[in-house]
Amino acid sequence: MSLFLIPLLPLIGILVPLFTERLGRNACATATAVLPACSLALVLMAAPNVFDGVVIQQQLGWIPALNLDLSFHLDGLGFLFSLLILGIGLLVILYARYYLSEKEAVGRFYSYLIMFMTAMLGVVLSSNLIQLWFFWELTSVSSFLLISFWGHNTDARKGARMALAITGAGGLALLAGLLLIGNLVGSYDLRAVLDSGDIIRNSSLYPVILLLVLGGAFTKSAQFPFHFWLPHAMAAPTPVSAYLHSATMVKAGVFLLARFYPVLADTELWFLIVTLTGLSTLLMGAYIALFKHDLKGLLAYSTISHLGLITLLFGLNTELAAIAAVFHIINHAVFKASLFMAAGIIDHECGTRDMRVINGLWKYMPITATLAMVAAASMAGIPLLNGFLSKEMFFAETLHQSTLGALSWLIPVLATVGGALAVAYSLRFIHDVFFNGEPKEIPKKPHEPPRYMRVPVEILVAICLLVGIFPQWTVGPLLDAASMAVLNAPLPKFDLALWHGINLPLMMSLVAVVAGSTLYYHRRNLFRFQAQFPEVDAKVVFHNVVNGIMLSARKLNAKLENGSLQRYAFLLLLFALLLAGAPLLSLDLSSYAETTPPDGVFITGTILLMLGSIMTVLWSHKRIVALLMLSLVGVIVSVAFAYLSAPDLALTQLSVEVVTIILLLLALFFLPQESLMDRTKPSHIVRDLSLATLIGSVVGTISYALLTQPLDSISTFFLENSKSGGGGTNVVNVILVDFRGFDTMGEIAVLGIAALGIYKLLAGMTLYMPSKDMANRPWAKEKHPMILSVVSQSLLPLSLLISAYIFLRGHNLPGGGFIAGLVTAVALIQQYLAHGVEWMSKRVKISYHSMIGVGLLIALLSGLGSWLFDRPFLTSWFDYFSLPVVGKFELASAMVFDLGVYLTVIGATLLILAHLGKLTTTERLEEKY
Repeated sequence: MSLFLIPLLPLIGILVPLFTERLGRNACATATAVLPACSLALVLMAAPNVFDGVVIQQQLGWIPALNLDLSFHLDGLGFLFSLLILGIGLLVILYARYYLSEKEAVGRFYSYLIMFMTAMLGVVLSSNLIQLWFFWELTSVSSFLLISFWGHNTDARKGARMALAITGAGGLALLAGLLLIGNLVGSYDLRAVLDSGDIIRNSSLYPVILLLVLGGAFTKSAQFPFHFWLPHAMAAPTPVSAYLHSATMVKAGVFLLARFYPVLADTELWFLIVTLTGLSTLLMGAYIALFKHDLKGLLAYSTISHLGLITLLFGLNTELAAIAAVFHIINHAVFKASLFMAAGIIDHECGTRDMRVINGLWKYMPITATLAMVAAASMAGIPLLNGFLSKEMFFAETLHQSTLGALSWLIPVLATVGGALAVAYSLRFIHDVFFNGEPKEIPKKPHEPPRYMRVPVEILVAICLLVGIFPQWTVGPLLDAASMAVLNAPLPKFDLALWHGINLPLMMSLVAVVAGSTLYYHRRNLFRFQAQFPEVDAKVVFHNVVNGIMLSARKLNAKLENGSLQRYAFLLLLFALLLAGAPLLSLDLSSYAETTPPDGVFITGTILLMLGSIMTVLWSHKRIVALLMLSLVGVIVSVAFAYLSAPDLALTQLSVEVVTIILLLLALFFLPQESLMDRTKPSHIVRDLSLATLIGSVVGTISYALLTQPLDSISTFFLENSKSGGGGTNVVNVILVDFRGFDTMGEIAVLGIAALGIYKLLAGMTLYMPSKDMANRPWAKEKHPMILSVVSQSLLPLSLLISAYIFLRGHNLPGGGFIAGLVTAVALIQQYLAHGVEWMSKRVKISYHSMIGVGLLIALLSGLGSWLFDRPFLTSWFDYFSLPVVGKFELASAMVFDLGVYLTVIGATLLILAHLGKLTTTERLEEKY
């Protein structure tokens, strides 16, 4: 089987709902479920191997130099979570078909849901730490889209922002922790990390790594004090809540604890942090759940409590506790999904979730009531149900720890208190909703839901019963395989049975049931006691914190940003000076070799370069003259590159210089005609001159150090492997399109993004075009001189021919896509200058936006093509061919990548420069103050 297909099929399925929505809800739901069902079939096909302890692995080379591969592996833990994600996900798809109304954007909802499913599959199957983190963050983004699905509801928007902020911050902490782990182990491969537990635990960085990884896990799994986001995520549609609380999102947090258990556990620090956090969350969530009147609110806080229970088990540092945690992950997913779906049915058929008014529903929907009561009893830990088994294992393991010394007895006592609170809020769910009189002025008359809306709940409740009665037969092999993956070691002996005799864990269960029933019976006294405390709205607290941060940021920004470009440049250069200059204080240049004595050409060029730089500053108020001096500097730099045997750099510098001069010429037209040079304060001149002198000294020292130190460059490798490895004799171009092609890919992507950003800044902007200059001399009436028009048209074919020549020869001689793109862009810009925007728009029908997109797509596809031959991303291919007339010639796939660079450069350059000509108007605009 191909592991890549398990997350890939749902990923492809993201688009399916958008195309099938118009066919109706039934067709849309059915089509959406097809590809996840295929993924589930692939997972089930792997069951025999996984249950035998085989770890299935597959990887695809991406960036080997950075130890980054697209890799997936399926072990027992991944199998368990894949089963939950896909199985419950398919039930949610069926359930949502009946829950959502005809007016809802069903296609968009299902697309978000499948994206969520894909992200979770990526998390649980990833065998690379960075890849795992990528999917981890994708769960935060997709959950944000799902929670805010009802965007017209302010609670949905606020709840989604809160969830994204908290889990996103945790994701950043997790990234830092994973980077430290990868650096410490020397690999980002998950299997290598899992086998390096002793190295990590014995490292001085272990406390930092532990806190960072737990930060990611605790924020995602809503552990105290990060729990407050989860109840406010209930503003999402109930199918989302059912999926988020049972198999995804919050389960990602406990999955992280399970996955890194062999690496980070078995220390006192782990025990203290994880156990105390889990215990606090267990008690806090259970207590608050008892007082919630909203049905989903009660279930949300019960989820927090059960997640605390699972976290507590992982923190106990025993093998059987970890197995109990895995078992409760399974049981909680089953009964919590069924309870949320039942709550959704009640809300759907009654029009409200307020338990103070939805009473006596047993009379109106007895089947739904029966199903919900069984699931709630499982949540309370009642015998013959799956929740009872894992709850008993939980109680047993709290007895087998002694890290807190004489106070260790507190953990089983408080665990029993948590169990009693679970019984109490489960009894409230059952009694207040299905009994306790008649419904009180609810919006709808309650009745049973459509038949197939209830099917997912029936399936899940049946699992609760089967696992509770026949645990070893139903869930034993799955629990063994998942637990073995968590422990990364052989399993200890344990008995997964319904009856273990009369023992202390059973007594704790009985005490919890009796105490919980007593608490619920005396609930009115408890409610009166709780009413004395003010209720804290997490949304208000979070909003106030965010507003406080924003206010502080505005104050700081107001001090730093005063509108003076001169001040900004000064602060930037001062910061750069401190960073670059500090290391030079301890640098010894006395042992460095002497430089080669300069010749006449070198001295002449240096003098011209210095004169051009000085004149640019002195004549900055004379803009055209300053621009000419600046161009002189660029030309001298180009000549220097050519003189130092770097023709590619010389061509690139010269092309960039031409484009830059054109850009500056266009920009100068829109600057204020009056120069402020004469108004500069003497103190500012002294300040700027001092800074410039210091920067010049630092840069000069760095340059001298680089020129005089022994040459030990990586260039030797490129010179030796350029032809054999990249098929080209132009080393610079081979580096750009092959050896460092990924860098070039990023650079053209940044170039395209910058061009689009500048275009958006210019879009809709209109500037007045004055008719006279500062000296009251009128501008020439002829905007497009005939000589310029004729010459530019004559040069266009020649320029394009030169561009093609430079492009085609770039792999073996100076040239390439970047230089050729600039030459083509300059040729076309000449036409804009000579004929104007309107003349060119009629003749050039190309969309520069599309050209950028096509260029980036071609570059990306050329890199993906190497995967078809099991080679790393952007690995090039070349070979030699012969034709009768042409003779022997070379073809290299790098030319396709270079074509993407060529198109992106043209599109980005013209998108910026061509639109600058559209900003002017002859109508004077009103000035607003």
